[in-house]
Amino acid sequence: MSDNQLRLVWIYPDLLSTYGDQGNALVVERRARQRGLDVARLDVRSDQPIPTSGDIYLIGGGEDRPQRLAAERLRRDGGLHRAVGNGAIVFSVCAGYQILGHEFINDLGQREPGLGLLDVVSVRGEGERCVGDVLGDIDARLGLPPLTGFENHQGVTHLGPTARPFAKVRLGKGNGTGDGTEGAYNDTVFGTYMHGPVLARNPLIADLLLKLALDVNALPPTDDRWYEALRNERITAAQQPA
Repeated sequence: MSDNQLRLVWIYPDLLSTYGDQGNALVVERRARQRGLDVARLDVRSDQPIPTSGDIYLIGGGEDRPQRLAAERLRRDGGLHRAVGNGAIVFSVCAGYQILGHEFINDLGQREPGLGLLDVVSVRGEGERCVGDVLGDIDARLGLPPLTGFENHQGVTHLGPTARPFAKVRLGKGNGTGDGTEGAYNDTVFGTYMHGPVLARNPLIADLLLKLALDVNALPPTDDRWYEALRNERITAAQQPA
């Protein structure tokens, strides 16, 4: 941060904003402002350069062709790589999650290079599409409550040795590999298949991003009654028999 201003960057809303994922930017911005932080939010379209001085970068989901276009432009731009090198935090969802890995299968059925910011590789699943509510337990090292979200993807994402599973699912498919993992992360880069938007369902993940960006261990408390009501409603609904 500079001059006590949090710089929040929403990447390519014109290509990667499926299933309300732009709500993640709204949640991070609101929870920062509730703590008295001055927030500068920048929505960067795909014809604009990625700024390298942001504190938190958010990437959403998208369909196959927009995903390929986004990957091509992010590779050419190079700004996100430089931002991560500067210590920025990145949180990605679905197509954005796959883009941050080493490669994924594009809309042409070809292997598309990713950004290599997460040690994961995504392929096209052969079975049924992964659709529905998900419940899981987030990696205990992150100190967060259970994960709730909604998945809708055909991809299967395999984690390499330097990627940690973001969560273990109790309900749902997650990464689609059959090992119960969901998402992946390293020290500053996070990926998940969860929509919802996921940060509205899991506001303490947004707080984690803020703490990492601010380099603090705790944030001032805020009124979470609305978020908890949403979480409880979604968790209860997911556990009901079909």
